[in-house]
Amino acid sequence: MLFNHARSAVSYTFDEPNLVSAAGLAPVMALAQDAGLADLAEEKISVRNTGADKGANAGAKISSLVAGMVAGADSIDDMDLLRHGGMGSVFDRVYAPSTLGSHLREYTHGHVKQLGSVSSGFLVGLGGRAPLLPVPAAGDGAGTVFVDIDDTVIEVFSAKKQGAGYGYNSTRGLNGLLVTACTSESSPVIIGQQLRKGAAHSARGADKVLADALGALKKIPGQDAAVVVRADSAYYNSKIAGAAARAGAALSVTVRLDQRIKKTIAEIDDEAWERIEYNNAIFDETTGTWVSEAEVAEVPFTAFTSKSEDQQVTGRLIVRRVPEKNAAKLAAGQDTIFDTYRHHGFFTTISDQTLDTAAADRVHRGHAVIEQVNAELKAGPLAHMPSGKFQANAAWLVAAVIAHNLIRATAAVIGGTMARARALTLRSRIISTPARIAHRARRLILHLPTGWKWAKAFDKLWAAALGPPPAAAST
Repeated sequence: MLFNHARSAVSYTFDEPNLVSAAGLAPVMALAQDAGLADLAEEKISVRNTGADKGANAGAKISSLVAGMVAGADSIDDMDLLRHGGMGSVFDRVYAPSTLGSHLREYTHGHVKQLGSVSSGFLVGLGGRAPLLPVPAAGDGAGTVFVDIDDTVIEVFSAKKQGAGYGYNSTRGLNGLLVTACTSESSPVIIGQQLRKGAAHSARGADKVLADALGALKKIPGQDAAVVVRADSAYYNSKIAGAAARAGAALSVTVRLDQRIKKTIAEIDDEAWERIEYNNAIFDETTGTWVSEAEVAEVPFTAFTSKSEDQQVTGRLIVRRVPEKNAAKLAAGQDTIFDTYRHHGFFTTISDQTLDTAAADRVHRGHAVIEQVNAELKAGPLAHMPSGKFQANAAWLVAAVIAHNLIRATAAVIGGTMARARALTLRSRIISTPARIAHRARRLILHLPTGWKWAKAFDKLWAAALGPPPAAAST
């Protein structure tokens, strides 16, 4: 890219009061308002009013937090993204970061639960306005919604953060538990969340969060597809299995390679292994090599036999094995005397009539999609937890979840190639688009850039949120 002017001919001034730096935020927040975000928050959140009215106007304050996060705020100070130029002409009742921080610090555990109820109700509202979970009619995920549960350590640096501790990855932080829902045709929305102390075990309280999330999933309009719960080995326990079973969901969970599992794998007949090849090679960090082939097999299995009979679950143990490669020996031209393998097993209650061995393995590996959600949140609103108070940070997590789901609904409304776009992509193409305000006949006119590649996508979003744009809007 070439700079189009001589250096000496360029200057700047901060004197444009009618500039809107995030014009795409207008239809997005109109969609949020139509789905009932402000009304739900005002109705459900009962933060007490102090002398400074810190608890007042919960609907407008939560909407401000969500709008800031959608626009790219990753800290409480970044909420000033909404308070410059002509932004105040487009958005009403935008609060200062200090006011929003004071509001969050008034939250107790009960208020966080109320905000969680707002998040669930808001997701139902979004589901009535956008195809959040389109279910495919063919393929491995035909007629199925996949619910994934996982936790992540949100790194913090201040010694004053309540609840901070060293988690499973030896990082000091707070532990965020998330439950997502997706199909093979859609990106994940978050249907459950909980902030926990940094040193919390991954499975602590996860069954209750999962049960509540599965209940929330059933309330989304049009959601009547079969559900499969996927999880890694940290959640291989009878409580998670029971929560899934009570909700009528199947289970697909990685098993720990304990002595019983190893014995079962050793008893698999050599002729039972079916060779599969990955569409894309997988890099094995253990050996430093690329794995492009593997074998799968399955045996009937009863999980949790150490528990009472009513907690035991029958299903299938599916095992994937990959050749063991010693990178150092291969580099020296040496080969193994006999084939050795590393095994990765998971337990599932999905019927073999629904998915065969190889298909069930492909479906289970799709659990990795939740890591994208974790990474997106930690690169966005969860980059900086705003307060030293634990419950304020817990409320911030719920607001981040609401913002994530709003972005996913926005992408679904636009559709096409944008339907599965990541938040950063949607923000750069649609939301963070500059515009200049003009006033004409008591109306605000947003003058958007000419030659803008994403004008049609913006038109579609605007029409869905605010009605058909003027005939000359995209010219």
